[in-house]
Amino acid sequence: MESIRNIAIIAHVDHGKTTLVDKIMYHCQLFRDNENTGDLILDNNDLERERGITITSKNVSVTYKGTKINIIDTPGHADFGGEVERVLNMADGVCLLVDAFEGPMPQTRFVLQKALDLGLKPCVVINKVDKENCTPEEVHEKVFDLMFELGAEEWQLDFPTVYGSAKNNWMSDHWENVTDNVEALLDMVIENVPAPKVSEGTPQMLITSLDFSAFTGRIAIGRLERGVLKEGMPISLVKRDGTVTKSRIKELHTFEGLGRKKVQEVIAGDICAIIGVEGFEIGDTIADFENPEALQTIAIDEPTMSMLFTINDSPFFGKEGKFVTSRHIRDRLTKELEKNLAMKLGETDSADKFMVFGRGVLHLSVLIETMRREGYELQIGQPQVIIKEIDGKKCEPIEELTIDLPETLSGRAVEFVTQRKGEMLSMETKGERMIVKFNIPSRGIIGLRNQLLTATAGEAIMAHRFIGYEPYKGEIAGRNKGSLISMEKGKAIPYSIDKLQDRGKFFVEPNAEIYEGQVIGENSRGDDMCVNVTKEKKQSNVRSSGNDEKARIIPPIIFSLEEALEYIQKDEYVECTPKSIRLRKIFLTETDRKRFKV
Repeated sequence: MESIRNIAIIAHVDHGKTTLVDKIMYHCQLFRDNENTGDLILDNNDLERERGITITSKNVSVTYKGTKINIIDTPGHADFGGEVERVLNMADGVCLLVDAFEGPMPQTRFVLQKALDLGLKPCVVINKVDKENCTPEEVHEKVFDLMFELGAEEWQLDFPTVYGSAKNNWMSDHWENVTDNVEALLDMVIENVPAPKVSEGTPQMLITSLDFSAFTGRIAIGRLERGVLKEGMPISLVKRDGTVTKSRIKELHTFEGLGRKKVQEVIAGDICAIIGVEGFEIGDTIADFENPEALQTIAIDEPTMSMLFTINDSPFFGKEGKFVTSRHIRDRLTKELEKNLAMKLGETDSADKFMVFGRGVLHLSVLIETMRREGYELQIGQPQVIIKEIDGKKCEPIEELTIDLPETLSGRAVEFVTQRKGEMLSMETKGERMIVKFNIPSRGIIGLRNQLLTATAGEAIMAHRFIGYEPYKGEIAGRNKGSLISMEKGKAIPYSIDKLQDRGKFFVEPNAEIYEGQVIGENSRGDDMCVNVTKEKKQSNVRSSGNDEKARIIPPIIFSLEEALEYIQKDEYVECTPKSIRLRKIFLTETDRKRFKV
């Protein structure tokens, strides 16, 4: 039992969690020397690879000096906070990574708070000390101050620290002392992270994540708190609401390297996967068959944002996707609820519209993108913030926003955020960059990233985290430009686009198929305008002198999914199909729009 350590790696976005796990796996020789596994090994699905971020928590186990270390890699974005909350229950200690240049960031604070509340032992890794202008000593002080501020206990404040660079594959006890491997970190984990505490008694295991195999069905994953589990053993499943169902374990697996190994029995303290138990949810307990005792379930923060999901009823429905009916969409969303803890699903008055609640635009857009790739067609309404009534007052979610941008451009950022009812808290200079902190309503963050990136030529880096609910701050002005709406169904003719270019910017390529009511561009004025881009040039046999100039067409603006969701107004939908993302008005014909003016 002494020889198991369970550790979660937590940090802000891009501070090097997944890279560090890679280097640990290489050091513990999980792969043959001739195996080319690439980097960011744990980010194994397409979406994670494309975006370069971790979305779901994963675990891997390595053996170092005779000790089995279960490592859990977690995502850094606030939108995927639910992933972090549920897996921290499996760990006995956390490895907090901090960038030696940036220092503790908003998300460092969020994940650290969760870990300290659960009473886990922190080990600090100050990463990226090879960056120029970095200040490892100062960052170490800041981490201490942050822990103190978050109410850490004395034994937590006495944390060990290693310095190093995961990318360059070294860690040591002082940042000037460069070594050639990551042993210093692994030694720190073995010495400082406590072995799992095991109390005597009947088996108890909290299910903290689930996996699915087409061959054996759903697989429950968690850490065995006490007792022993054996293959073929009868058990009780205690649900969140206290009801108990009886079941039997068919197979037991423990984690080894990147895969799993079938075992006969699992002892308390280890992380295992159980096959053969049906009807469980994350947060249920697997307990003794005769006298089941439940463990405390996982506390998950409330969602702060909602979006309306509906079937695709545009003129182009069913051309690209396989799953288009409301039944398909409902089934897919219910399936997602099983493993996506921070998401909730609500019914509406119509059978083909669903309210989906989540942590932020990124959280829900990853779901939409996954559905698109699986062959679903759907439409999504404008993201809305969840407003609560507290003591008779209308309250809305407030977030702490940190913007990191070049010093010369900081004025623009402050101006944008204050227009959106943000209050500035602090400004500090680091080298040539400025780090500005604000408190801002969640409503104000929707659509802010686009504006900021445009204003700072792509230099701004935004990070935000939910703080709490505060009284409603009043109206926030939305987009100040109207839409260009297509009047006809047909092809977008280059000749017409050319003639209409001074009216605004276009979102569609020349010769793309469009339909009536589709938003094909942004008007240069504040109101919506219907335009006909399917009109061809009149052919006549009379020669005209000098008016056959070449059509010079400015390249269209192509939105990514998040940009499209943040861009639309209340009376518009984003239509998502496996091959395209289109913007459209909810009412496609102009007479309908006038009749049902929102």
